Order: sequence, then C-alpha cells, then structure tokens
Amino acid sequence: MFALMTLFVFLVGCAVLMAVAAIGVVLMKVVLIPLKLMLVPLKLLLLPLIVIAVIVKFALVVALGAVLIAVVIPFLVVGVVVIAPFLALAVIR
Repeated sequence: MFALMTLFVFLVGCAVLMAVAAIGVVLMKVVLIPLKLMLVPLKLLLLPLIVIAVIVKFALVVALGAVLIAVVIPFLVVGVVVIAPFLALAVIR
C-alpha cells in the first residue's frame, strides 16, 4: 500500500512539474518575443561595429600569417644552405 501511495505522489509531482514547465514556456514566449522586437533597433545600430570588428580580426589574422611566413623563410634558407653539402656528399658516395 505504501508503494502505491509513493507512486501516486510521484505521479502528482510529475504532473505539477510539467504544469509549471508549460506555464514557464508560455510566459517566456510571451515575454521574450516583445523583448526581441524591442532590441532589433539596438542590433541594427551595433551592426556596423560588428562588421568593423570582423574586418579588423581578419586583417590581424592575415598580418600574423604574413609575419609567420616571413620568420620561417629565412630559417628554411639557412637549413638548405647548411644541409646542401651533406646531401651532395651523400649523392656522390
């Protein structure tokens, strides 16, 4: 009998939780849609700043890539100059 009462309490608890969740979802829909519509002009005002930030970010990535290539190329040249005699000797033997 105690198990049956416990299951009934769990059933009622789940029903209450589902009702609270449903009411919460409805309230969020009612509250968030006007909030989103209210923030559209603010988003439109911030759009140029976002575009500028993306362009600056892209420029920084390109600049860092160019610097990395400019640093790596001299090391490759020195490596080729140092290793070339050894490779020539290896081919001759």
